[in-house]
Amino acid sequence: MNAPTTLKELLPAATEGASANLAEQGTNLVHESAHLHVTGAAVYTDDIPELRGTLYAAIIMSPVAHGELIGDGIDRAAILAEHGVVAVYTAKDIPGENNCGPIIHDDPFLATGKVEFLGQAVAVVVAKDMLYAREAAKNAKVLVKELPAILTIEEALAANSYIMPAKAITRGKPQEAIAAAPHKLSGSTYCGQQEQFYLEGQITYAVPREDDQLTLYVSTQHPDGNQREAAAALNLTTKDVEVICRRMGGGFGGKEGNASIFSQSAALAAHKLQKPVKLRVNRDDDMMITGKRHDFRHDYTVGFDDEGRILGVDFMIASRCGYSMDYSGPVNNRAVLHIDNCYYLPNLHIISHRCKTHTQSATAFRGFGGPQGMFGIETVIEEIAQALGKDALDVRKINLYQEPAVSGNAQTMTTQYGQQIKDWVGDRVINQVEAESKYRERRAEVTAFNAKSKTRKRGVALVPLKFGISFTATMLNQGGALLNIYMDGSVSVNHGGTEMGQGLNTKMQQVCADGLGIPASFVRVTATDTQKVPNASATSASSGADINGAAIMNACEQMRARLAPVAARMLGCDASTIKFVAGRAVNMPANGIFDAKNSVEWSALIKKAWLDRVGLSVAGFYMTPEIGYDIDTLMGHAFYYFCYGAAVTEVEIDTRTGEWWLSAVDIVHDAGQSINPAIDIGQIEGAYIQGMGWLTMEECVWDLKGKPSKDGFSGRGKLLTHGPSTYKIPVASDVPEHFKVSLFDNQNLKPTPFRSKAVGEPPLMLALSSYFAIRDAVSASADHKKRVAFKAPATPERILMACEALKV
Repeated sequence: MNAPTTLKELLPAATEGASANLAEQGTNLVHESAHLHVTGAAVYTDDIPELRGTLYAAIIMSPVAHGELIGDGIDRAAILAEHGVVAVYTAKDIPGENNCGPIIHDDPFLATGKVEFLGQAVAVVVAKDMLYAREAAKNAKVLVKELPAILTIEEALAANSYIMPAKAITRGKPQEAIAAAPHKLSGSTYCGQQEQFYLEGQITYAVPREDDQLTLYVSTQHPDGNQREAAAALNLTTKDVEVICRRMGGGFGGKEGNASIFSQSAALAAHKLQKPVKLRVNRDDDMMITGKRHDFRHDYTVGFDDEGRILGVDFMIASRCGYSMDYSGPVNNRAVLHIDNCYYLPNLHIISHRCKTHTQSATAFRGFGGPQGMFGIETVIEEIAQALGKDALDVRKINLYQEPAVSGNAQTMTTQYGQQIKDWVGDRVINQVEAESKYRERRAEVTAFNAKSKTRKRGVALVPLKFGISFTATMLNQGGALLNIYMDGSVSVNHGGTEMGQGLNTKMQQVCADGLGIPASFVRVTATDTQKVPNASATSASSGADINGAAIMNACEQMRARLAPVAARMLGCDASTIKFVAGRAVNMPANGIFDAKNSVEWSALIKKAWLDRVGLSVAGFYMTPEIGYDIDTLMGHAFYYFCYGAAVTEVEIDTRTGEWWLSAVDIVHDAGQSINPAIDIGQIEGAYIQGMGWLTMEECVWDLKGKPSKDGFSGRGKLLTHGPSTYKIPVASDVPEHFKVSLFDNQNLKPTPFRSKAVGEPPLMLALSSYFAIRDAVSASADHKKRVAFKAPATPERILMACEALKV
C-alpha cells in the first residue's frame, strides 16, 4: 500500500474545519472499558486480589439522632469477645486529626463526645471475616444518652438552627416592583432529598507498606482528599499515603466527600494492626451513614404583568444540611446562582437559609444545588401561567434573557450575580426542541384527549436549562496530567480525574491521541493515582473533561515540541514544518501536499528520540482562566461558560390511583462540539432518568415520631427508606419508547478540548419537564381552573392527593 500523499488521505475522518491533528475527537469511540464491563472482567475495588492476612472492618453506628456518648460510647470488652473479632477502634484511638469534613473541619469520621444523627459512625470493628465484623457491629451496644433532635427544615427554622449564616442577593427594587405589579401571588413548594444509589457501594482496601507507608484502594471521586485526610488522621505526611482508583461503579457526588468516612476508618485499622483491611459497607448501612441531595423549601412572592413577564420576585429558600457543613455552603450558593435559570429577573431578592438538623450531612449530588434553584423559578413560571390561563412555554419565552441590542437594556444579558452571559443560545435551543417535538401540536392533542377522558389525564411541559460550569471555589479549577511514551511508541497517560462510568477516560484517550497525532489504540489511560498526579481536585462540578483534558493537551504540546526537532533531523527539514498526524511525523508544507517520503512513522520517531536521549515523560498542567467570584457576596464571574438544553416531556396519569406513565421525551442539549457524541448522548439520557427519579419516585422517608427500641431509644430520626425494597429508583421499564436526544450544533466559545462543553450534570435538570408535565396533568383534572398545590417527588400518593384536593 502506498503511503498517503495528502492531508485528506491521512485524516479521512477529520471533521471539516478541524485542525490538522484531530482525528479521534468527535468520533463515537467505544467506552474504553465496555468490553470489560459486559464480560465481567472490569476490576473494581472489591475485585482486587486480597493479600494474605487481610482483615475486614464494619462500622458501629449510633442508634439515636442526637445524644451524648458515655465514655467511648462502646463496651470494648463485649465487642472484643465476639467471634472472630480482632480489634475495635473509637475516636480516642486516632493518633491525629479526626475529620472527614471536606471544607470546614467540623465532621469527625468517628464520633467524639456526642452523636448527631442516627447512623453516625461511633467505632470501627475489625474481624477475621466480613460476616464476623458485620455481626459484631450489629450486636454492639452503643452507650449514649439520647437528647432532643431537630429533624426537619421547619423545626430548624423555628429553632434558628443553622449550619452557617444565611446569604442573600438583591437586584433592583423587588419589593417596590412586586407592590406595583398588575398581578401578584405567593406560594410555597418543596423538592426532596435523593440517595446517590451508586451500584458499587462505599469501599476501601487499605494496605500497609514498609516504613509506615499506606496504600488505599478507594472507590472515590476525590483521591487527593482521601490521601490528605488519612495522612492527617494517622500523623503521617501526605507523601506516605497513596490513593488509587481505577474505576468506580457510579459516584454522582456521593463519593466526593463521604468516601473519607470509610477510607479513614479502614486506614486507621490497617495502620494500627499493620495488616491489610477491607471495609465494604452493605447497602443499608451505606444509606444510613452517607449524605443525600439537599432537600429545599421554597417560599416565594412574585409580581407580573398581563403577559406573564416577571417584574419582581422574592424568594426564601431553606435547605436541610444535616449536622455538619460538608458541601452545604457551595451547594446552597449554587442554588442561589441558578435561581434565574434562563430568565432575566430585573428585580430579585433571594435569601438562602442553611438549616442544621440531626440527620446525615447532606452532600454533593449531580447538579450540586443547581437543580433545586431551578425548581424554584420554574414553579413560579408555572404558577404565573396557570394564573393567566397561558401556556407555560409562552411565559418562559417572554422572560428569557435577551441580547441588549434586542431589548434595549444593557442588563438583560447579565445575571443576578453580575456575570455577563456571552455564549447565550438558550432561545435557539428552545426553538429547536419546540419544533422537533412538535410541541404545539402535542399540546393541542393533549388538550383534546383531556376533554374526552374523565379519569385519565395527560400533561406536557417544555423546560429549558442554563447551567454554569466551574468550581465556584476558584482554586479548585486546576488539573494535572502525566504523559509517558514507551520505546515501542505506546503511550500511557494519567490525570487527576476519576472514572465512574461516565466515559471520562475514553474522552481523555481521544484528547491525548489527537494531541500527539496518533490513533487512540496507541493510548492507555491508567488508574488515578495520587503518586502520579498530586493535588488533584475532585471529579465533580462537571469539570472532569475540561480540566484534565486541558492538562493532557498541555502535556502533548510540550511533547510535540520535544519530538519535532527529532523528526526534523530525520527528514532533513525545519522543525516548524513538522506536523503529527495519523501516527506519523510529517514534513507538512503550507499547502498540505507533501512527498510521501517526507514522513516518519510514530514508532520509528520514538525509538530515535530515545536514542537521542530526548525525555519521553512530561507533566501537564492547566488552570481555568477568567473566573473570579466572591463567596461572601455571591457576586462575580462565577463560571467559565454556560451549558444550555431544553426538554419536552409528555405524561399520563390516572386520577383515581395516582399512577403515572412517561409517554415521550424529546431533548435538545448543548454539548458544544462533542468529543464523543455517543458517550455524551448516554450521559444526557442517564442524567434525565436520574433527575426524573429525584422528581417523581425517589423519596427519603424519616421516622419523625419514633418507636421505642428494646434498648430504650426513641428511634426518632431514623431513615426508613434505606434499601432498594423501600427506596425506588428508575429502572429500564420506566424509559419510554419515544426518547429522542439531539445534540445542539454548537462550539464552545472557550478553548476547551475540541471546543466541547461539560455534560455530566447539566442534563439532569432537563427532567424538570417530567415533574411539570405531571403537574400539568394534575391541573387538567380540574380543567386548569384551580391552583395546584404540589411537591416533589411527585409520587403516586402525592398525585392522587393533589387530584383529590382539586375536587374540593
